[in-house]
Amino acid sequence: MSETGLFTGADGITRCSWQQELPDYAHYHDEEWGRPVKDDIRLFEKICLEGFQSGLSWLTVLRKREAFRAAFCGFDFDRVALFDEADIERCVADKGIIRHRGKIVSTVNNARRAIEMRDEFGSLARYFWSFEPKPDERPPVFDYATLRANPITSASTRLSKDLKKRGWSFVGPTTIYAFMQAMGMVNDHIEGCHCRSRIELQRLEFARP
Repeated sequence: MSETGLFTGADGITRCSWQQELPDYAHYHDEEWGRPVKDDIRLFEKICLEGFQSGLSWLTVLRKREAFRAAFCGFDFDRVALFDEADIERCVADKGIIRHRGKIVSTVNNARRAIEMRDEFGSLARYFWSFEPKPDERPPVFDYATLRANPITSASTRLSKDLKKRGWSFVGPTTIYAFMQAMGMVNDHIEGCHCRSRIELQRLEFARP
């Protein structure tokens, strides 16, 4: 990782250096990470995968994502909520995913909690976006030092606490901040990254649920 957190590749484009110039990682960085999302299925997928990532590399999870989607019915939480012990054992035996029983059981639990949340709020999106940090909670300049210094935030801590009260698991404040970054609730592309201004515009035009 460079001292600035930025890297200019052979294509002349400057990106956050965490994408490591790997084609699949760079595509995720350019086309997905930080773009605002309000589709409930995709939000459920993102929060679950961030839970699986805990203690591991995100690249590991990204490269297993299609296998995760196959194992968990595309992260349709209405279907995952019906998983029984046989389904859990099937997932534990699936070499294509991260075979962590606790995280697999957590995904089933969280699917059931997601249904409760949708029933209460109308959508997961409406609930999650209600925790979007106010402008004065965000740093005035977002550089690499800021990114490194803030693995959690007050907003991610609030959301984490509320999710835990609602029975969700594997939703600590660090995991939740990674989720907020991935779903576009915050724009954490570093100043100088070619994606930052594009995502700022998308966030301005995004209709909050």
